[in-house]
Amino acid sequence: MRERIINIVIILIVLCLGITGTLYFVNEDPSNDTLVNKNVNITSNDSISESIDKVYDAVVVVNNYLGGRLAGYGSGFVYKKDADYGYIMTNNHVVEDATEIRVTLSNGEDVQAEVLGTDSYMDIAVLRIDADNVLQVAEIGDSTESKLGDTVFTVGTPVSTEYAGTVTKGIISGENREITVSNNGTEYMMEAIQIDASINPGNSGGPLVNINGEVIGVNSVKLVESSVEGMGFAIPIEVAMSQIEKLEKGEEIARPVIGVSLYDLDSLPLIGNSDLRLDSSIKSGVVVNSVEKGSDAEAAGIERNDVIIKVDGVSVKVSAHLKYLLYKHNIGDSVKLTIIRDGNEKELTLKLTQQLGDSN
Repeated sequence: MRERIINIVIILIVLCLGITGTLYFVNEDPSNDTLVNKNVNITSNDSISESIDKVYDAVVVVNNYLGGRLAGYGSGFVYKKDADYGYIMTNNHVVEDATEIRVTLSNGEDVQAEVLGTDSYMDIAVLRIDADNVLQVAEIGDSTESKLGDTVFTVGTPVSTEYAGTVTKGIISGENREITVSNNGTEYMMEAIQIDASINPGNSGGPLVNINGEVIGVNSVKLVESSVEGMGFAIPIEVAMSQIEKLEKGEEIARPVIGVSLYDLDSLPLIGNSDLRLDSSIKSGVVVNSVEKGSDAEAAGIERNDVIIKVDGVSVKVSAHLKYLLYKHNIGDSVKLTIIRDGNEKELTLKLTQQLGDSN
């Protein structure tokens, strides 16, 4: 019995010595770092709180009143301030048909706003409020410096005014998107930035902001199909600012009209135009159905059944795309049109002298 107890004691002593030795060598041997428990401090470097602070108080709720009743709302942001006024950018469709516009500031104060100018094509409107009511002015950035995958965020009022000041974050999912939209039954294209940050009713007119807290776009729900999730679009800030001085003065923005009726190539079977013969290699372009007398198109030599395939070397996709390319120009500019006539390619010079609203 005594020998058995002695053997058990010896075994325990050996086990203790073995464990102690193992722990010693594990802690002392730098090659065994993976076996050592270490205290790890995790610091988040993904916060955008400082960037949000640079723009948050510049964002307002834009309230659209019709006949004294709230008819709708959206978002907007102060982009400029002078001695007398603060200037707010929002979407045209946010203020459309309003008899009164009031904006709610980030501190909850409600103030009167005046609509200075609107443009339905760009979907941009400019408002102003008294300078004393401005809490912050947003810094305007450059969307052309942004890249796919860059972090962006929005500030706005989604779903309900109860959620005013909501911030959503995402990335730039697509650049230079050409989005087809409809306005009063007329289709046209707009250039847009695609993002995956949530854009909901009420976000329209709010800023799309980069990681530096600079506004690089104006959000527009109008550009989003209701059946699509996870795809938001914003008007590049350069497009929105391109005519800002005219909007501030309430001036109408002139856009060229060339005086033709058109149809797309994919509509050809429906049109039943027996006069037109097209080579199967022509995959895109628009067909001229008629030319108005005295128009810029007639002066350029455009004829019925001409197929316009390029503007200044850029391939034309559909009639809405042709408008998009022409609308980048000012009245008085000249553009080069590449057409197909009787199977032959030809180049014409089109001078843009007439604008929307002209008699022709």
